[in-house]
Amino acid sequence: MILGGSIALGVVAAYLAAALYPMLRLGTGYRQALLYLPFKLFYRIDDRALAQAGATPAPVIYAVWHQSRIDAALMLSLLPEETLHILDERDATSMWLEPWRELARTIAFNAHHVFVSRRLVRVLKGKGRLAVYVPDEVEPDTKSYRLFRAVARIAEQADARIIPVIVEGGRYLPSSLTPAAKAPRSRFTRLSVRTLPPMTVTELMNRAGGITASTRAGVLFDRMAEVRFAGAAMERTLFSAVRDAALRFGPSRIIVEDVLSAPLTYRGLLTGARVLGDRLAAQTVPGEAVGVLLPNASGVVLTLLGLTSGARVPAMLNYTSGPANITSAVRTAVMRTVVSSRAFVEKAGLEDVVAAVEAGGARMVWLEDIRAGIGLGDKLWGALWWNRSISRARPDDPAVILFTSGSEGTPKAVVLSHRNVVANAMQAWARFSISPQDKLFNVLPVFHSFGLTGGTVLPLIAGVRLFLYPSPLHYKQIPEVAAKARPTVMFGTDTFLAAYARTAKDGDFSSLRFAVAGAEAVRAETRKTWRERFGAEILEGYGLTEAAPVVAVNTATHGRDGTVGRLLPGLRMRLEPVEGIPEGGRLWLAGPNVMLGYMTADRPGELQRTPDEWHDSGDIVSIDREGFVTIRGRIKRFAKVAGEMVSLGAVEILAQSLWPAQHHAAVSVPDKRRGERVVLVTTAEETDADALREHARQAGVPALMIPEHIVKVPELPLLGSGKIDHVAARRIAVESLGVDLAA
Repeated sequence: MILGGSIALGVVAAYLAAALYPMLRLGTGYRQALLYLPFKLFYRIDDRALAQAGATPAPVIYAVWHQSRIDAALMLSLLPEETLHILDERDATSMWLEPWRELARTIAFNAHHVFVSRRLVRVLKGKGRLAVYVPDEVEPDTKSYRLFRAVARIAEQADARIIPVIVEGGRYLPSSLTPAAKAPRSRFTRLSVRTLPPMTVTELMNRAGGITASTRAGVLFDRMAEVRFAGAAMERTLFSAVRDAALRFGPSRIIVEDVLSAPLTYRGLLTGARVLGDRLAAQTVPGEAVGVLLPNASGVVLTLLGLTSGARVPAMLNYTSGPANITSAVRTAVMRTVVSSRAFVEKAGLEDVVAAVEAGGARMVWLEDIRAGIGLGDKLWGALWWNRSISRARPDDPAVILFTSGSEGTPKAVVLSHRNVVANAMQAWARFSISPQDKLFNVLPVFHSFGLTGGTVLPLIAGVRLFLYPSPLHYKQIPEVAAKARPTVMFGTDTFLAAYARTAKDGDFSSLRFAVAGAEAVRAETRKTWRERFGAEILEGYGLTEAAPVVAVNTATHGRDGTVGRLLPGLRMRLEPVEGIPEGGRLWLAGPNVMLGYMTADRPGELQRTPDEWHDSGDIVSIDREGFVTIRGRIKRFAKVAGEMVSLGAVEILAQSLWPAQHHAAVSVPDKRRGERVVLVTTAEETDADALREHARQAGVPALMIPEHIVKVPELPLLGSGKIDHVAARRIAVESLGVDLAA
C-alpha cells in the first residue's frame, strides 16, 4: 500500500512538474498548463505558433475556426488569461468544459444572430483580448457571413489586430463538428495549432491591393481562409502531400478511376508509383526534366507521382500543339527522356509527335516495356515502401514543367515548385466545399495546368475520388460516361461544356453539384443551359499557367455571373494603369502559387527566375467593391484603332450577346490608315454586319469596336486546353481578307 501510494505521489509530482514546461514556454498560467497537458500528450500538439500569438500586444482578436468540441478547451488553456472568449451556446453550457471555462471570462452568443456590441469594442479599446469561434464553413451562407461582418466591424472600431487560428487536424477528431462522411475520424490524429501574423482591418484592406473598397467581411474571410493552409501544410512536396492524404483518408480508399483500367486505391496508386519511379530513377538523375506524353488515365498519375517521388521533374508535353512546338519544348527543357505509351501513340496517331521528340534530342521510354520488366520482387519492394519517396526533394525545388498555351506565340516552359502546386490545390480547397463524398470528373488534359492542379492534384490531396477521361473532344461519349460514373464535380471550359450539353440527355449530368470552368469566358447561354437542364451551377474562374494556375474563382455561395470570382486566399494583387484603357488596369500577382520562373528556347535548361515576387499577368482586369474580378482582356488582345485602345474580348462579348449560341473570335490585322482594324471570325451563319452595327448602336458601344469585316467559319480553331487559338484565327482572317486588304 505504501509502495502504491508512493507511485501515485510520484506520478502526481511528475505531472505537476511537467505542467511547468508549457507554462514557461507558452507564457500561460499554471492552472492553464495543468488542464492543457493531457491534450498535449495525447494529441502530440505542435503549439509553437501560440507563443507569438499570445505575446502580441493588445487589443487583439483571436479568430478561431471552430472545427471540434475541444477547440474552446484548447484556446482557454493556451491564450492569455485575460482573453474574453465568445463561445457558442453549446460550449457556453457544456458540463465537461466547466473546468476550462473557469480559466478565463466567457460569454455566449449565437453565430447566426450577431451584432456589433459596444461592450466588446470597449473591452478591446481597454487593451483587451477577444477569442471568437467562427463556424468551420468553407462556403458560409448569408447568415454565417454576418459573423465576419461583425468581427471586422468590431476590430475596425477598436483598431484591434486580428490573428486567425486553426487547430489543424481537429476536423478529423471524434469530437469534430463536420459530418463523418466528409471528414473520416481518427482518435490518434496529431494536432497542430496554426496562426497568421496579426493585422488590422485597415492593413488587410491595403494588402488587398489598395485598388478596391473591398468589404471588411471579405478581407477578413480571405485572411481566415488563408490560415487553412498555413505552416506545415506548405512545407510538403507533391508526393508527401498525396502520401499524407492516403494516411488521412485511408490507404484502402479508391481514389483514381479511368475508362480503361481497374480503380486504384491510395495504396495501389503509391505502390505503382514507387515501382515505376524506381525504374525511371535508374535511367535518369535527380533534378532532371523527364517528358511525359500520356493521356488522362491512371498511367499518367502513376508516372507523375513516380517521377516526383524520385525528385525528377515531369515535363508535361502538349501532344496537340504540333511537332514544331514539341521539338521546341523538348529542347527548351533539355529533356533526354520522354515517357509514353505505344498503345496511346498508335491509337491517337501521334507518330509525328514521337518523331518530333526524337528530333529534339530525347529518347522514348515506353510504359509497356517497363511493365514487362517488372517482377514479383519489384512489386513486393513497392508494396513495402509505398509511403516512402525514392529521393528527397524540398518544397521549393522544381516539381513540374508546363508549357504556356501558345495562344499568342511560341510556348514557354513554366517551372512550378512543389510549394506552388500544393499551395494552389490547397487554396482552391479553402474556397470549394469538397470532401470524400465527392467524385471529380476530369476531362481536361494534364498537360494543361488547370487539368493538372485542379483536375488531378486537388482531388488526390483532398480525398476526392478522381475519374479521368482521356480526351475532352469526345462530345457524345463524355455525357454517357458521366451518366454511369455519377460525378458530383466537373472541370471544363465553356467550349467543352456547351458541346457536352448539346449531345447529353437531361439525366446524364444530374449527379453534378457544380462544374468549374476556366481558360475562356463562360457564355450566358452555356450557364443557363446547365442550370435549367442539369441543375448544376457553372462556377467561372480565372488562372494562369504561371500561377499553377488558379487565381480567382466563383463559389456556390459567393458568385457573380460575368465575373471570374474573387482572388484565392494568400494571393496579392496590384493594378497598373494602362494608357488608353480607362477602366481597370494591368494585373500583377504575388503569392505562394506564383511560379519559380521560365525557361525559354533561346536559353534552354536555364531557370530564369522572376526578378521579384510580382508576376505580370498581361491581363487587364477590373475589380468591384466586393472583390469580384472581371477580365477586360489581355494587353496583347487590345487593338489600337485610330489611336484608341479597343478590347478584342469586348468585341467578342458584343457578338456573343447578339448570337449567343455561336462562337466568336475577334482579331486585329494591320491597317495602313488606322494602324489596326478589327475582324470578327465567327461560326454564326446568320451574321450580318448591319445587324451587328445596329445592335452596337443600341447597346451604346463606340463605333471603333464594331468589326470592319466578318469571316464565317464552320468551327473556330482550338488549343488542346479548349481555348480559342487566336493565332490560327488571325491567320484565317488574313487569308480570307487577302494580303493587300490586311496590309
